[in-house]
Formats: sequence, structure tokens, C-alpha cells
Amino acid sequence: MEDLSQIRSDIDSIDSQIVDLFKRRMDCADRVAAYKREKHLPVLDKSRERALLARRASEVPKDLRVYTEVLFQLLMEASRNRQTARLQTPSATAQAIQTALAQSPACFPRDAFVACQGVEGAYQQIACDRIFRHANISYFDTFDAVFRAVEEKYVDLGVLPIENSTAGSVNQVFDLMMRHNFHIVRTCRLKIDHNLLAKPGTGLEDVRHIYSHEQAINQCGDFLGQLKGVKVHACENTAVASKMVAESPRTDVAALASRSCAQIYGLDVLAASVQDQGNNYTRFACISRDLTIFPGADRSTFMLVVNHEPGALYKVLAKFYALDINIIKLESRPIPDRDFEFMFYFDIDCPAASPEFLTLVRSLEASCEEFRYLGSYSEVI
Repeated sequence: MEDLSQIRSDIDSIDSQIVDLFKRRMDCADRVAAYKREKHLPVLDKSRERALLARRASEVPKDLRVYTEVLFQLLMEASRNRQTARLQTPSATAQAIQTALAQSPACFPRDAFVACQGVEGAYQQIACDRIFRHANISYFDTFDAVFRAVEEKYVDLGVLPIENSTAGSVNQVFDLMMRHNFHIVRTCRLKIDHNLLAKPGTGLEDVRHIYSHEQAINQCGDFLGQLKGVKVHACENTAVASKMVAESPRTDVAALASRSCAQIYGLDVLAASVQDQGNNYTRFACISRDLTIFPGADRSTFMLVVNHEPGALYKVLAKFYALDINIIKLESRPIPDRDFEFMFYFDIDCPAASPEFLTLVRSLEASCEEFRYLGSYSEVI
């Protein structure tokens, strides 16, 4: 049997040769970029790449063909990224990011006129108070109205829930993202504690109807499942549910909401912290109409549609891998009126001012069927 140290020594020797060959290949990529700049040719040559993959796959045994294709797809992605960087491929989004970085305010605002959905006591309001030192809040009935208030510049900024650690993404908000023009300028992660609230004098055994937001209901499934003879009703907001219970003449109604709502609306806590998981967090996005990148922005969000062909998403993911950029979240949502087509949402961890970030933006904008940059920001915890 061979000695393991000798085998590893052989691997190290081969790897050194691979590195030398890789440097020579990337030098060729620079020469190709110079030629394409002179001849005004695009970076991507699909027919050339398709033929190269087929040729290389035919040169190895069948059991190595998939690995060979993956290896050369990654090499070609690295080559395209290199050429894109050398050519400084025109990108309206990259230019907008560079302009926003150059005009970056000194710090995030302490005061603002902010739109939130619901009423006083809503978790959006609590998140708003976490993001801003002093905020003048205008409340709206729907998430769509918050987007429109920001889009039409009725307010400076808006705060919206985007995902929960237990119940997942707020699908209604993600669907609205496709329809509105906005940019994310900050996110906030808030610990959520749901409590069963009722009017003074109402006992847990008296409750027959519980009201709350759909996400809160989903987050308290175990507790609600233990209650017998109780109907659960979804409404616009946890704070709206609390207000409705407080104003109702009935004594058999309750709401799932925060302790702040109990104080604001004069309700008693019948059961505290009834969410399924103790580490229950919701992320909120602070949005603006115009692109602004504040200092310390190290996260970014994209929306994109890939070409409707096999391997299209893999090729997009390879761009992130080739640039060593970490994907924090990947979400897909069906596109209305387009059968079996999806919009993909990416949250990534990468400083907005880094050169690889701009290279990624140029590459995605040039290769995706649709591409939208939703902003770069930092997260308040």
C-alpha cells in the first residue's frame, strides 16, 4: 500500500502545476479582453463556451465528465469576471453605485419622516424606534401604501417586515417589491415576543376569538393548537388586532401582540411569550426612493431573473463563488402572469465599496434576463 504522505506530496506537486497553468490562463483572459476591447466584442461567447465544454468532457472517462464540466464552467466564469473587470463593461447600475458611494452622507439620519403599516404599537413601529433616535411616523393601512408613500416621496423613508426566523419570508412584501421602485438603506433584526392580550376581567377560559397578523399566527401554532373551541382570525397587523379587541364590546376576544400593545391599549396579558420558538426574530427593511449608501454598508440585495434554460441558476451562483462573495439568503417568488418563471432575491455579504462587488454587479447586469439592485446597507441588531 502506498504511503499517504507520498500521495499528498504528489497532490501538492500537481496543485502547484495547476496554479502555474491557471496564472497563464488568466493572462490569456487579459489578452482576450484587450482584443475584445479593440474589436468592440462582448465578453460572453456562448457558442465558444459550449464547444469547449463538450470537447473537454469528451477527453475524460465517463465517470469524470460531470466533474470536468463543473471545473471548466468555474474556470470560464473566472475568465469572464476577469475580462469584465479589464473591459470595465458599461453598467448603469455600477455607475449609480459609484456615484452613491461618492456622495455618501457622513452618517445615517437620527430623525426622519417614516411610513409604517398598522397603528401605534405595531412591531414596525418598534423597529422604527430601533433604527431612528427620533422618528415622525405616519401609519398606513397596507404594505402597498407604505411602498407608494416612499415612491411618491410623501415620506422620507419606510419600514417594512421582510422575514421571520420561524415563519419565513413575508411573501406579501416580497411580491410588492416587484411592483415598486425603492432602495434598502438599512435593515433591523428585532426579537419578537407574542403575548395573548385581552380586556381586563377576561380570563383565558373566556376567549373564543383570537385576532392577529398572519405571520404572528403562524409563529404561535403550538400554543393556538392547545386552545379548544377558539377561532383564529387574521387581520392587517398585531397592533390593529389589539386596538380592535380594546374597542370591542365583547369579552370573549383576544389578540396576539407585543407587550407594548398591552400598555398602549389597556389590555391584560393572559399568556406571555407564546411563540413556538424563543429565538424568534423578524428582519425589517428601511427603504428610500433614491439610492443612498451610508457608511459601513456591507450587505446588498438583488432581484434577478435568469434565462429559462438548464443550468442558468448554477451559472449565476458560480459568479458569486468565483468572486468569493457569500450569499446570506436566496429566495424565489413566482412572477405573476409568467408560467413557471421565478424572481430570485439575493442577500449577500460584501462591502459595497469593494472592487469585487462592482465586478459582480457588472457581470450580473450583463448576463441576467432581468436584474435589479435594491441597495447596500448595514444591519442593526
